[in-house]
Amino acid sequence: MLEAGLVLEGGGMRGCYTSGVLDFFMEKDLYFPYIIGVSAGACNASSYISRQKGRSIKINLDYAQDDRYISYKNLIIKRSLFGMDFIFDEIPNKLIPFDFETFNEAKEKFIIVATDCKTGQPVYFDKDECEDVVKAIKASSSLPFVAPIVEMNGKFLLDGGIADPLPIKKSIEDGNKKNVIVLTRNKGYRKSPFKLRKLLKVMYSEYPGLINAMLNRYKVYNSTLEYIEKLESEKKVFVIRPTKNMKVDRIERDVNKLKELYEMGYEDAKRCYDEMMNWICEE
Repeated sequence: MLEAGLVLEGGGMRGCYTSGVLDFFMEKDLYFPYIIGVSAGACNASSYISRQKGRSIKINLDYAQDDRYISYKNLIIKRSLFGMDFIFDEIPNKLIPFDFETFNEAKEKFIIVATDCKTGQPVYFDKDECEDVVKAIKASSSLPFVAPIVEMNGKFLLDGGIADPLPIKKSIEDGNKKNVIVLTRNKGYRKSPFKLRKLLKVMYSEYPGLINAMLNRYKVYNSTLEYIEKLESEKKVFVIRPTKNMKVDRIERDVNKLKELYEMGYEDAKRCYDEMMNWICEE
């Protein structure tokens, strides 16, 4: 039996890299018993758990240039750069159907990370205990400034990447001694301090916890990356990250770039698959 956790970073459209990795895993019939995802990582995880190979990348390639999916018109009309209702309702229920039955019956433990706007702390939703998993993933994917706050279970939530962008510590706390981590940034990347402090304090004046989390996000991200790199050097985690440096924005709409990023993820997973499986199976 496979005994390891799978940790999936977010990154908006950079998540196409993760789509490629997970599609290769599905091709090999490799399913981790524990999966924790943030934002785009949680979106990719849902199609992985529902056994729908190719679904995640199809959504991005088919709709990246569709204004209903992502556009500044959405931001003006609906206060959301991404068409959240289109993404989390019309696509899964009508256009590229999501296999809810397989997803709900899947035995994998799936944790979705969001950020509590009041406290600035991470909130973890367990697939098997959450009343509305789709809404939890929507909350995890709701980026500050370009998406409205999601109210759920009495909490006001935004992007999980604010409070816990690389939830390796949560996976370890949940008992996973070995973890495979899929990152969407190249090795050596470090996040810079947040610059729009005044706008942040104006827009989210009633959420001091969120403001504090946003201002300290780069510190949390960078220190967690350093922790991951330390674990990697000690062979306590296995990291899959982009091997080529591609300039793909979080709101990228260039289909060719997205396809290339997906193919990189697939090929990177294929290249390191045997090494990863040997590492997982080591005593």
